[in-house]
Amino acid sequence: MAQHQPLRRQSWSGQTPQQILERYRPGKAAPLKVLDVLLELFNAKHTSLDKTVSHKTRHERAQFLRRFFRDLNDKAGFKKLPDPRNLGQKHLRAMVQVWKREHLAPATIQTYLSFLRGLGLWTGKNGFVREPAYYGLNVEEYQRHEYAQRDKSWSANGVDIDALIAKVCEYDRYVGASLRLIQSMGLRRKESVLFRPYENAVAFADTGLPHEEQTADRYVWVKGKGGRIRHIPLDRPARADALAFAQQVVSTRDAHMGDPANDLKKNLRRFDYVLEKFGITFKQLGVTAHGLRHEALIDHFESLTGHAPPVRGGDVLSPEADAAARQAVSRLAGHSRTRASGAYLGQSVAMRTRVPSRQPEAEPTDAKAGR
Repeated sequence: MAQHQPLRRQSWSGQTPQQILERYRPGKAAPLKVLDVLLELFNAKHTSLDKTVSHKTRHERAQFLRRFFRDLNDKAGFKKLPDPRNLGQKHLRAMVQVWKREHLAPATIQTYLSFLRGLGLWTGKNGFVREPAYYGLNVEEYQRHEYAQRDKSWSANGVDIDALIAKVCEYDRYVGASLRLIQSMGLRRKESVLFRPYENAVAFADTGLPHEEQTADRYVWVKGKGGRIRHIPLDRPARADALAFAQQVVSTRDAHMGDPANDLKKNLRRFDYVLEKFGITFKQLGVTAHGLRHEALIDHFESLTGHAPPVRGGDVLSPEADAAARQAVSRLAGHSRTRASGAYLGQSVAMRTRVPSRQPEAEPTDAKAGR
């Protein structure tokens, strides 16, 4: 974990964050300067777990917080910017009204509030961001749900998966191959584009996994969010076929699934363009590439248990069977927490009887990239 932490300034050596912040007295230090110090001290850290966050999350969080303070002056009418440590509810309420006037999507406002929740934790204000209703927001629309409320898979929305992917393959074999990888292995959008069908395929002996976990002779490895590596066994014909098709598409043994003529940014744009062309959007068919990931993870749960998950109205499983299957789904999805499987499977009966936990921190880039 230490290797991913940014280096501290030499003048801060041996000092706690509190001691460092005491150098910048409220009312004396410029608010944006204090914000920069807070970002330097805390932005690499997850707000609730003992781990670092991705560089993309750090960038988006820092970008938002700096814009938030500028907008307090430019859009919300505050002539004097508050020190970040003195940020109050009047500032949050004013900015929520700005966001509502600008017709920002509920998911965007949820993410913004999550970033502000993190700022509150950095300044010792746990629980600083209150419930949506306090800011005049509709609870049902703006409350984050840890568990899937509806089935977002393609089949649940009446899509003929194989036929549609075949059409995409005819139009753009790179995007088609990526969709087949998502369908069979539950990859995220970006993971599927970066996937190297030759380099990412290895023998079990090269995975480093314990011998008792072996379920196939060959595996593929995927580098997911936070740099986490996961291994997916080629224990099903669909996975082996998807890999074989991907290997036919690439032109060299070290190539990834994006068009070699384009960089990653252009390949991701191309991916989105092709999906929109074939109606793979919420507006047209009611599904996205992320829904195909849901399909794969739900299928994995059903293959392990023989039952549909709660999001599909499945039967009640024993707590042991349910927990084991959810752990397997989380592992396949590339999540470190078992409860993350609830975003695809829905809430189990056992979990419904427990006291709701604190809402998880938002993952801003996952809405598009896939959780």
